[in-house]
Amino acid sequence: MIYFFIIGIPCLLGLIALMISQDHWRPWLLPFGCALNLSAVISCWKTPPAFLNGWLGLDELSLIVITLVAVIFLISSIYCLEYLRLRRDRHNRLFTACLFFTLAALNLVSMSRHMGLLWIGMEMTTLATAPLIYFNRNEKSLEATWKYLMMSSLGIGFALLGTFFLSASTLSLPFKGNALSLDTLLAQGPALSAQWLKGAFILLLVGYGTKMGLSPLHFWKPDAYGESPGVVGAILSGAVISAPFLGILRAFQICSCAGLGDFCRELWLLMGLLSMGTAAVFIIRQRDFKRMLAYSSVEHMGILALGAGLGPLGLWAALLHLINNGLTKGLLFLSAGNIHRAFGGKTMEHAKGALKRAPISAALFLLGFFAIAGIPPFSPFISEFSILRAALGSNHLLIALSFIGLLSLIFIGMANTVLAVVYGVPPDGQHSSLPEKAERFPFMLAAPIIFLVLIIFLGLWIPHWLSRSLLHAAQILNGEKA
Repeated sequence: MIYFFIIGIPCLLGLIALMISQDHWRPWLLPFGCALNLSAVISCWKTPPAFLNGWLGLDELSLIVITLVAVIFLISSIYCLEYLRLRRDRHNRLFTACLFFTLAALNLVSMSRHMGLLWIGMEMTTLATAPLIYFNRNEKSLEATWKYLMMSSLGIGFALLGTFFLSASTLSLPFKGNALSLDTLLAQGPALSAQWLKGAFILLLVGYGTKMGLSPLHFWKPDAYGESPGVVGAILSGAVISAPFLGILRAFQICSCAGLGDFCRELWLLMGLLSMGTAAVFIIRQRDFKRMLAYSSVEHMGILALGAGLGPLGLWAALLHLINNGLTKGLLFLSAGNIHRAFGGKTMEHAKGALKRAPISAALFLLGFFAIAGIPPFSPFISEFSILRAALGSNHLLIALSFIGLLSLIFIGMANTVLAVVYGVPPDGQHSSLPEKAERFPFMLAAPIIFLVLIIFLGLWIPHWLSRSLLHAAQILNGEKA
């Protein structure tokens, strides 16, 4: 069965990684396993497998998320080949294994047709990613890991309570069956208790929103992204955040079938604007460029929420932006990681003039900034512009103006940091005391370049099959299609 293959193979390879004794050979498992995983996912696009007894299944929404995860992991695994070889001061046994366990957990979340099973997969992602954040094993990375575990545990607790509320919404129904099966909940939508459903959505939005990094429960994010390796930042901000977003979308899908779509959209809009506003405040005058990317991730989680609250066109744009943000954050975090290595620091006091010191990585970082700022021809421009169109088309003029204003503030704040890193003058005495340049390692450059190519490609042309799948997924979420 393809479902067990997609979940089981990463788990098996993770166990094999734990058994391999030599650090030198272990990273080669990563591209092999990730390529195998992507091949299995592609086969599901060609021949979608049948749903498995209300537990596992792949609809258009699931396929979009699981494919994004597979692509990000494969590209990141290429980067890891040289990154882990350069980090000989750290054993990579647990790091490699946890990457596979994270992939398996994300695949489980993507394929879940049961809200309880989805919650279990979400908890697995927390446990599997914590050792990745702690890879540098210093005081700051320990603090970041602790915050991540504490805030994620808080969020997952709210989500568990929200899952109980979902189950409680079925108590008055006469049927016997699995009350947390997504298919059962959707089939019984109009008969579900509206009050229990409202409570469930609020709790799931807060709970899974904490794992997404929506404000005001985003405080773990700057530390976790700032103190972990760049490749971990790429995976967290591109792949891992798709799981909680999917969880909230499933709750929204159930509520839409029960006639509570408008109630949910108002909450989406509130969380979206709050997250974008919070990011704007903290990005201004931010001197640590990896923490800046973390706050940028908070901003773009807000954009996803905002799009989801603006009706069918907004949902289409939000799903497209999930892809665009994931690919762009991969480009930014990997190139930022190279710059960090070239300078031995990640603040503007240590890293200035990267265009002279690490020219390729600096150019990639600059292009990534243009992309994440929504400048054409990069793909985020299309999704952000579509969200703006959705706001104007649904007569949310104030939200459209707020969206433009916050994007402008964030652009100015990010430009202040990015331009200083790329074009600034290095502090005196830094020229003669630099660590080895990351520019000498082709795989560490090839990975962000692949991300860049994909961003430009999707900015110039969205394949028909992808646009159609995004449309079908948006229709499913709005209750327009079974």
